[in-house]
Amino acid sequence: MASPVVVSVINMKGGVGKSTIAHLLGRHGYFMGLNVLEVDLDPQANLSQSFMRETYKHFLQVKSPSIVEVFQGYLPPSQSVGTPQPLNPRDAVRTIYQPRYGTGNTLQLVPSRFDFSDNLTKSIRLDTKVLARFLAGTPSDRDLVLVDCAPTESVLTMAAYAASRYVLVPVKPEYFATIGFPLLQESIDNYKRNNLGQDIEVLGVVINNSTYDGGNDGGPEKQRALDAIYEESDKNGWYVFENQIPFSRGFPKMMRGDYNHLGNAYAFRDFAGEFFERLGFYRQ
Repeated sequence: MASPVVVSVINMKGGVGKSTIAHLLGRHGYFMGLNVLEVDLDPQANLSQSFMRETYKHFLQVKSPSIVEVFQGYLPPSQSVGTPQPLNPRDAVRTIYQPRYGTGNTLQLVPSRFDFSDNLTKSIRLDTKVLARFLAGTPSDRDLVLVDCAPTESVLTMAAYAASRYVLVPVKPEYFATIGFPLLQESIDNYKRNNLGQDIEVLGVVINNSTYDGGNDGGPEKQRALDAIYEESDKNGWYVFENQIPFSRGFPKMMRGDYNHLGNAYAFRDFAGEFFERLGFYRQ
């Protein structure tokens, strides 16, 4: 592709698997041979912890640059440097997966920190174009940027919109599954009205955890939730991915780097293939 495509993973309802999906899509893209950058825009930092695992604690201890510094726009004074320093876009990017033999692609991460929300709420005025400008200053040979967003509408949501071409909406087939859909549609519509020069649209809705572990596969409550998901998506003109993501105890193991006893976690590849195909990448 000529330039990187930015996809924000958003739902105004929490607990739908945004971080897991962003993590696994990034890994899938990397093993397809794509250059992938993940951006953790959630103060809970679940995506960062899933990628960095045991190194995340050290990252906090040494106060390495993160998404906090990206929004601040500088590196604060430290033990080694007594004055604020300009932030080079490379400073906040950590390489998770190095180039493999015969390839030059990487998977990289802009990690988040727990003090992210505190820094934002104490700011007098936040520039919502910060992330877009930051990504514009990173290497143009990237293929895909995935932005993991917090489950609330905030200035961070606006920052994600400003940087994104597409929005991916994960949802679970459960009670109140679509409660965040009207808010998300209104939020995107309002943003588009105020930013006529930008094209942004919902890439699709992915149904996550579609097969319950045991029981009667969710029973009538699950079916009602699925009906609501399709009805609300159709009302908004949103595509619903044909390939759903099944329930699997293997996803947390996969995110920890443990590939033993993954159950049906490999079925994620079906959704990932459809996702990358919709973006114009060769399906694998």
